[in-house]
Amino acid sequence: MDNISITIFTFSGINESRTSKHIIFAFAIQGYFLIIIFNLTLISVVLLEKALHEPMYIFLCSLCINGLFGTAGFFPKFLSDLLSDTHVISYSGCLIQNFVIFSYVLCEFTSLTVMAIDRYVAICKPLHYHTIMTAETTGKCLVFVWMFPCCTVVFFTCLTIIRPLCGSHIDKFFCQSSALEKLACKEDTFVFVLNAIFMCVITSLVSFIIISYWKIIAACRRSKSNQHKFMQTCLPHLVAFFNFVVVTLFDGINTRFHSKDFSQELHNFISVKYLVIPPFINPIIYGVNLNPIRTRA
Repeated sequence: MDNISITIFTFSGINESRTSKHIIFAFAIQGYFLIIIFNLTLISVVLLEKALHEPMYIFLCSLCINGLFGTAGFFPKFLSDLLSDTHVISYSGCLIQNFVIFSYVLCEFTSLTVMAIDRYVAICKPLHYHTIMTAETTGKCLVFVWMFPCCTVVFFTCLTIIRPLCGSHIDKFFCQSSALEKLACKEDTFVFVLNAIFMCVITSLVSFIIISYWKIIAACRRSKSNQHKFMQTCLPHLVAFFNFVVVTLFDGINTRFHSKDFSQELHNFISVKYLVIPPFINPIIYGVNLNPIRTRA
């Protein structure tokens, strides 16, 4: 297929009837409002309460901000498409949506990583916690949480721009890097290597979190006070971590293999889980389990 100049992409993921789309719209907009309310509530509690201005709560606040950031890249366009008969997006709009969603995924991993570091220091090195997790260290961690994903996605976006595309049809209902890769005119070995490096980075972050919690659990077995601290502060993080890994893993498998035995509705559900479930569940998990937040919310 010859290289063509792409100005508009079309989505084929939303193929429900008008009545079904209105029902989905009603549930989707309620879910989006709840995500905004839950996350803003937790963010406000952390920002307004000086007693919560500690690394753990600051990182949690950053996690919730990222949840709002990611859903803002998906829900507005999705909701407008549900009310429209044409499901298209401009080339620049697709790149922006891909940037937001890709950054959100990476930022979620980096956020969970620095939160694991914080909990490791708090439980395994409690006497040195305030010496290690200073305001400067917390600031550097936040810079890493946001700058690493943004710089990485900018680099990959530049590669997407310079690669010629031979199609404009996306078999989903939002722009995603994997969908844009399928539209490339030819396989690019360099991009394949970069994707492999990217997966190695993600695997390293996940492995780091797992190793940190392995050491945390070992420390908790020797101390009842550490066990209480683990249940109060580490368990919510572990739930959030495994929840995000599972939903992203399902999406990755679905994207790569895309079984024809599954209906389009099931493919849609799998594709959107990582954009909906973590931002919805995370503030609830932490709000219920962390007593300082629960008593002030």
